[in-house]
Amino acid sequence: MNRVFAGAVALVLASVLPAAAQFGPQGPPAVGVVTAERRPVTETTEFVGRVEATDRVNIRARVTGFLQERLFREGGDVTEGEVLFRIERAPFEAQLEQAQASLAGATATLENARVALARARDLRQTGAGTQVAYDNAQAGERTAAASVLSAQAAVRVAQINLGYTEISAPLTGQIGRATLSVGNVVGPDAGNLATIVSQDPMRVAFTVSQRTALDLRNRFEGRGGPDAVRVRIRTSDGRMYGEFGRVDFVDNQIDRNTDTILVRALIPNPVRRGTEGSTPVTPRELIDGQFVSVFLEGSEPVLTITLPRAAVLQDQQGAYVFVVGDGNVAQRRNVRLGRSTGEVAVIESGLEGGESVVVEGVQRVRPGQPVNPGPAAAPPAPQTTPARG
Repeated sequence: MNRVFAGAVALVLASVLPAAAQFGPQGPPAVGVVTAERRPVTETTEFVGRVEATDRVNIRARVTGFLQERLFREGGDVTEGEVLFRIERAPFEAQLEQAQASLAGATATLENARVALARARDLRQTGAGTQVAYDNAQAGERTAAASVLSAQAAVRVAQINLGYTEISAPLTGQIGRATLSVGNVVGPDAGNLATIVSQDPMRVAFTVSQRTALDLRNRFEGRGGPDAVRVRIRTSDGRMYGEFGRVDFVDNQIDRNTDTILVRALIPNPVRRGTEGSTPVTPRELIDGQFVSVFLEGSEPVLTITLPRAAVLQDQQGAYVFVVGDGNVAQRRNVRLGRSTGEVAVIESGLEGGESVVVEGVQRVRPGQPVNPGPAAAPPAPQTTPARG
């Protein structure tokens, strides 16, 4: 029995000892490193905004009458000066003729008053007339002249009202639906007949927190201010709009309730045309009131250090990376991050460039301990570094 037990122990030792001899003591942990290099990066900040028309006009009737014609296609484009509605003209034409007749009567009365004044002046000069008769004739002439002025004004009002029977587009844009049908009585109190909104360019309005506004100002102030920033938008279906815009308005007050400031940008909204470039096949992409994501981008890329996001760690002291120094010893280096993404970290301070930074195997590294560095996969070269504002 003892011989059997001793033989089993010997067999186990024979199988274990070669394995221990094969692995031996562990060496420094193997890590993958990349060289911190400065790369061109376009800084981007994201906001939530809405598209607005730069001009909006509610069409109303300025005189009361029956709506006789509607001369536009609902939802179509109209040009400035194009006739949209016609109100029944006959009553206003009659009012104009009546005013013209009153003017003719007032003019005849004035001519007669001037003749009477001339006669009274001659009689007074010969002594056959009295001063009272002259004064009365002079007053009559002035009254007749005033009546002529009043009649002329009435004619002008009648002409204006007749002109108001044709309602024209005050601007070029897209017109919405007509709220009243032909045959209805319209007037100043009838409400809006339709609404026209301008189409090109459009305005994008969004709010920026006070902190983000100060950060953007400090970042772009030395690069030309608003001219150093361009605007792009992404529609609700996830597509990036093909045109670039520019900031044209920053409000002079901060909303005390939300601690934000209003910013507006102008962006082109051209007609998309067919393959031959002659006939529009689809409407303009941007619509008044449309919800979009707004991106503020630097117009020129800046050189900055970028690293794979996996290289950056966080603790109570902030963000840091491990740098492989002399003797392949890992050293902690605190860094300050800029506008980063989930894949790329932008390093604003803490690295000068040229350092070997641990990217792979970071979890096995301890400060002040040697490592076994090797090349890691090259970090991505980002074109933008978006951040949500």
